[in-house]
Formats: sequence, C-alpha cells, structure tokens
Amino acid sequence: MTYYDVFNGDADGICALQQLRLHTPVASTLITGVKRDIKLVDQVSAARGDVVTVLDVAFEKNLKAVQANLERGAQVHYFDHHQSGPIPEHPGLHVHIDTRADVCTSLLVDAYLQGAHRVWAVVGAFGDNLDNSARQAAAPLNLDESRLLQLRELGICLNYNGYGITLDDLYFPPEELYRQVAQHPDPFTFMKSATFQTLRAGYASDMAQARQLAPDLETENRAVYVLPPAPWANRVSGVFGNELASAAPARAHALVTQMAGGEYRISVRAPQNRKEGADLLCSAFPSGGGRKGAAGINQLPPDLYPAFLAKFQEIYGD
Repeated sequence: MTYYDVFNGDADGICALQQLRLHTPVASTLITGVKRDIKLVDQVSAARGDVVTVLDVAFEKNLKAVQANLERGAQVHYFDHHQSGPIPEHPGLHVHIDTRADVCTSLLVDAYLQGAHRVWAVVGAFGDNLDNSARQAAAPLNLDESRLLQLRELGICLNYNGYGITLDDLYFPPEELYRQVAQHPDPFTFMKSATFQTLRAGYASDMAQARQLAPDLETENRAVYVLPPAPWANRVSGVFGNELASAAPARAHALVTQMAGGEYRISVRAPQNRKEGADLLCSAFPSGGGRKGAAGINQLPPDLYPAFLAKFQEIYGD
C-alpha cells in the first residue's frame, strides 16, 4: 500500500496535512507546488489498495485525475473549500468539501479530527486570512492575545512562501517547508527555527516594497494594484492582497502581477464584510478560479485585461 499526500503549497494546505499526519503518521509520497499549481492529482498514478489524500486544491480542476485513480482501485480522501463542480458518487471517494466563505481546509480537517491538533488549524485559518474563524477555533485553547498574534504571524509567513510564479521565487519549496514544519508538533517551537526566521525576514523585506506601491485604480468599492515582474512581487501578491483587504474591509482588491511573457497573474480579494464574488469574477476567464472570498487568474492574456476590469466593476460596483 502506498500513501500519497497531495496538498496546496500555502499555509492552509501545509497546516491541513500537518494535522492529519500528527494524528495518523504514515510514510507518504508528497505532491505539491506553488500555490497556483493546483492540478496536482495529475501527478498521482495510484494502484488498487493505495490511499490518496488531497488537501486544499479545487476538486473541479482535478476531477479527471481523481476519477482515473478511483478506476485503478485507489481510495481518495478529498478535503477542500474551493468551487467543486459536480461531485461523482463512488465507494472509494470520501469528500469533505465546504465552500462557505468563513471555512478553510485546515478547519475542515480540524472538524474531521475532532480538534485533535487544533492549534495548527488556527495557524492555517490565519494564513488564509480568516481571522475571525481562526479566533473562534482558538477559543477552547485559552491562548492569550500575544500567543494568538504569534500564530497569526506564522500563518501569514507560511502563506507568503506559497506564492510565486515558479519554485525559484520561493524561499523554500513547499515540500521542504512541510518537512520542516512536520518536525515540530508545537507551532511555537517551529517559530524558533532558522526556517521560520528566514520567512519572517523575507516577508518583512518584500512587504516594505509592496507598501510603497500606489494603486492604479481606487474607488469606494474597489482598488487595483499593478506589481512589477520581480521575484519579490511574485512572492508578496497574496499576502499584500490580504493586508489591503483587512485595512479596507468594504473594498474589493485586485493585485495584478506582470509576468515575463506579457500575461498577467491576478489575485482578487472580495470585501471582508461581503465575502462573495471573487470566484465568479476569476472563473469567468481562462485559468481562473478560487473561492468566494479570494480567487485568482493564473495567466490572463493582455487583450483580456480590459474585460477583467469591466467584470471587476460589474461585480463590485464603482
């Protein structure tokens, strides 16, 4: 029997897997990538009796690969909170999908494990910019505000490492980062490691540059920031979007990163006081998708950029 752990390379994917493997340790084949690399199940060729666990990647984007593995006799356990599309019935498929805007994959795993390793679910929720959900989950842990803020910082830094056009943009490949995290059942112990200190310093440096950017467009309901084609901008697009969303909770934000080939990579954050529409906006374009509160487009051709801006205005208004 072979175990495959397929997970998004961001905080939510890493923290979801951390909980599962603290609860049920197994030697597994790890499959992950940069945050936007979501057709990960294509890399799995499981056989009868094998177990495939998929965490925090959209079911809809992996449907064919999931079906292929099921047909070969594998068991597939799927945890996610993105748009799913139709979910087929199969005795080997075990689905835990919830697309509500205040839920992330780490919280779904936490519910499945009945809170066995909840502190890591809190980290994952903070990393996914779900501060209220993270604090609600943390209530039974009786952590003081200082400790909660440390977990929030950890979640943000883990999430920050997942963004990039390629693995070369990242400080740590997500597989390596997970292996470092997995050595520390206690997140506060991990925060003493050199790995975390590297992420913390990188985050501070990149965000200092991002905070100097002026918006290309700013209205009462929406704002657009254009980032240059540079590794720091590739790394920071998601966490900068989260910060902007928290600072202006009534406004939708789009972060547009210029790619070397001329296309645009876009991250969208719905208003925090109305977490809806981001998935509809981004899925209207090729290579787009996500969830209600946060979504993105991997490669938007330049000629579709005006259409994106028009759709952004249509959904969120002036």
